[in-house]
Amino acid sequence: MVIRAESLRRRYGETVALDGVSLAVEAGEVFALVGPNGAGKTTLIRALTGTTRVDGDVEVFGRDPAAVAGERLGLLPQEFSPADRLTARELVARYAGLYDDARDVDAVLDDVGLTAAADTHYEDLSGGQKRRVCVGTALVNDPELLVLDEPTTGVDPAGRRELWGLIEGLAERGTTVVLTTHYMAEAERLADRVGLLADGRLVALGSPAELLERHGGTDRLVVEVDDEEAATRALERAGYHVLPDERHLAVGVGPGEIPAVVETLGDAGVDHERLTWRQPGLEDVYLALAGADVDPRELESEAAA
Repeated sequence: MVIRAESLRRRYGETVALDGVSLAVEAGEVFALVGPNGAGKTTLIRALTGTTRVDGDVEVFGRDPAAVAGERLGLLPQEFSPADRLTARELVARYAGLYDDARDVDAVLDDVGLTAAADTHYEDLSGGQKRRVCVGTALVNDPELLVLDEPTTGVDPAGRRELWGLIEGLAERGTTVVLTTHYMAEAERLADRVGLLADGRLVALGSPAELLERHGGTDRLVVEVDDEEAATRALERAGYHVLPDERHLAVGVGPGEIPAVVETLGDAGVDHERLTWRQPGLEDVYLALAGADVDPRELESEAAA
């Protein structure tokens, strides 16, 4: 067992950041914590890495997180702004200097795909390259456990997928990875298991497939209309099940029923802007479990990623 946490609680004044969170992470596992801003993800990461004290019991490698040798742990915080004036190589070398037995700097740069940009100043790198440098600084000590807090926030879609490939490669080599994200596609692609956080509570835990089977709901037709109230009335009168908690109107139907839905809307005088049929994903699971407390715009689905 790499991480064990029992009944973690943390308050900031009147705000409850963690409300009785318990979880465990096995060696070699990729574990993702999913939720919108304010769900408690960063506070939980800080508790697991010993940078925030919490009520409850938490162990990393069987010890208090603050007592774990630095060589065993790599951490990339959400807010990380290295010196712009340094090159990628200089930045990685700077962090390598913190350890007695650091990895070869050029080998790390190769791992994160920055060999060609090694002598480029940080300020001149692309968003994806900058985040790769940051990941590289967390890898110089060859950690057994890599903790990444929102590793792809602010990175363009192409750069995001490059980082996904890097994390997948680390996992294949046996590194235990814990990451937080509000990108649903990121969790579905990378994680062996996912923990869904809402208002400081762990509302569900399991593999992406298990969570979808338990809580994903039915296939659906997502309809963008100008008048959702009129569309809902027309569809419900026709016997369709209109699904709640969607960014747009959603109807629980299969692809073969799409023409009939369109005809129902047309007969009611409701114009639609776009129709999208899709199967449920982790965003649907999260919204089903967290309910009205979550703004779906704070969660990014496959389409946005």
